[in-house]
Amino acid sequence: MRTTTIIITFILILFISASCKNQEPQSPDKMEWFRDARFGLFIHWGLYSIPAGEWDGKMPDGDAACIRDVANIPLEKYDELMLQFNPEKFNADEWVTLAKKAGMKYVVVTTKHHDGFCLFDSKETDYDIMSTPFKRDVLAELSDACAEQGIEFCVYYSIMDWHHPDYLPRRSWETDRVDGDSNFDKYIGYAKNQVKELLSNYGRVGLVWFDGEWENTWNIARAKDVYGFARKLQPGLILKTGHGINGKGHYGTVKMDTDSCYFSDYGTPSPKTIPSTGIPGTDWENILVMNRNWGYDKNDQEWKSSKELVRRLIENTSKGGNFLLNVGPTAEGLFPDSAIVRLKEMGSWLEENGEAIYGTQASPFEKLKWGRCTQREIGNKTILYLHVFDWPEDGNLIIPGMENKIVKAYALKDKASKKLPLTKEDVFISLDVNGVEESEFATVIALEMKGKPAIANILQQ
Repeated sequence: MRTTTIIITFILILFISASCKNQEPQSPDKMEWFRDARFGLFIHWGLYSIPAGEWDGKMPDGDAACIRDVANIPLEKYDELMLQFNPEKFNADEWVTLAKKAGMKYVVVTTKHHDGFCLFDSKETDYDIMSTPFKRDVLAELSDACAEQGIEFCVYYSIMDWHHPDYLPRRSWETDRVDGDSNFDKYIGYAKNQVKELLSNYGRVGLVWFDGEWENTWNIARAKDVYGFARKLQPGLILKTGHGINGKGHYGTVKMDTDSCYFSDYGTPSPKTIPSTGIPGTDWENILVMNRNWGYDKNDQEWKSSKELVRRLIENTSKGGNFLLNVGPTAEGLFPDSAIVRLKEMGSWLEENGEAIYGTQASPFEKLKWGRCTQREIGNKTILYLHVFDWPEDGNLIIPGMENKIVKAYALKDKASKKLPLTKEDVFISLDVNGVEESEFATVIALEMKGKPAIANILQQ
């Protein structure tokens, strides 16, 4: 029997090894800043901010960032937008300052979206920011601003390119653009050269957020070529691949696709697919728009509330994940006013409660009916941060399944104030929160205990 067990174990090891045999050696601590950050800013900006979700008086059904495709705009017509792009109100310092005030720790900017237009000075193409009336390298300015303010500078790059003559396939509606002598491998060379520019000309890059890999021209060999090339350009670079290979990706999935395990350092599943206690050994990030569009849409006023956004941040953090929240700036180079309001309100909440978010781990509880929990280990003690969404009517907050002895409990925003009274009966703690000031978004109560939390295997309330 022992011999059989050894053989089975050996076979399993060989299987796992084979599935990830091409995995690049990873720095053991390169993900540390990412795990500590928990909150980042996604910026979708480009030529599509000019039509702002509308073309020829119509509002096509689809995201504003993809208006060329959803509105079937001929290439020569869309290219005219480049001659109109002149965001004179753009100020990199102001953008990064807003991100910092919001409590964000990293910024991911779309250097090239699916339309192929580049927000940086690229020697590979004239279809870039330097060919517009603006003639300023937006990426260089953002990189400098991030470095000055202590924000991790990160870049997004789309493998898909609707402008490049060698990218295939064409859009199905582009009957006037035949494939002709197009050479996709030549396009791959172009993309690698641009990746080299991004990772050579703009200082340290925290991560590269690749996207647009779901079409059938992309495959394992090409992914290994491009992503392996990127890894070698900067030590400690974190890679994010959007959809994996031919759509076998990380949107909506818990685990990363086996074929892609040597590419992406983390996934982008929906929080709904993640257990309340997280997935040990798996890093992930949830991406979200503030309204309905990634790119700026002047008619889109369906804004999520600051309360909903703060709670989404808590939800992700309580499951061990990050939250990347998107802003689509206007053609003038400004964040929409509604976005600014939400960023500032989120920042105000984090200013008081950031300790319960940054550098914390997933909740030890399977379920809490009144909210969520994050935790932090400090030496031989653990702090549980209870994020209360639904305030108890009788002023007694029940924490189920706690086998540990609690050293002290207090409202996080009033850390220096008196301890909160509590009683313990069996594995249930009743915490008296009468007199604690409630927060509109979430009130955080801290519980300090010795050792790691021991949660009884009972039906969580």
